[in-house]
Amino acid sequence: MIIYGKQICATLMQRHPELIERFLLAKEVDKKEFSKIKKIGKPVERVDPKRAQALARGGNHQGWLCEVKPYRYADFSELKEADFLVVLAGLTDVGNIGAIIRTAYALGADGVIASGVKQLQSEALIRTSAGAMFDMPVAIVPNLLDLLNELKQCGFTLYGAAVGGEPIEEAEIDRKRVLVLGSEGEGIARRALQKMERIVSVRMAREFDSLNVSAAAAILIYRMGHA
Repeated sequence: MIIYGKQICATLMQRHPELIERFLLAKEVDKKEFSKIKKIGKPVERVDPKRAQALARGGNHQGWLCEVKPYRYADFSELKEADFLVVLAGLTDVGNIGAIIRTAYALGADGVIASGVKQLQSEALIRTSAGAMFDMPVAIVPNLLDLLNELKQCGFTLYGAAVGGEPIEEAEIDRKRVLVLGSEGEGIARRALQKMERIVSVRMAREFDSLNVSAAAAILIYRMGHA
């Protein structure tokens, strides 16, 4: 798996050097940076700009690319003892998912579960999460209704994010809680919404339908992470 961009490669060097297989450099780096790279003890390969662009699939690699071990998704069983989980119910936009993973890690959630989907674009999500995906457990559970039932059996309270719900700043937040975020276009499906113990929302200062899901997620996760 190839990841690219100076920030993400530097984050891996600092936090997870064991995941790096080799460095692929498409430009000269200064002596201090190259010394840090060499200290990792992994092969360093110089690549021409054309090959680097192909490896990055046209993305802005900034001359920095790394081949890394395949991303390991968490198993749902690893998250059952957590206190605060975020469930993505049918989200498909890579930018939104990555932003939510990054926010969830920064604001204190214990894990993220993608449901209603069978797979995720790991390389793209690592990039859009700014590397937070390496530190935040992320699981995939395709069947949303089964997931919600099992979360209830594990003692979690389900909080569904939907327009018209109780303002999040007024909601009582339980210790074991799950924030469920619906898809960008449809929100949480009706059958799934019926399984929620509480429906929460962000209070708007002006008349407006809703926020982008990743923006709303940041507000809701902050509140629920500091309850």
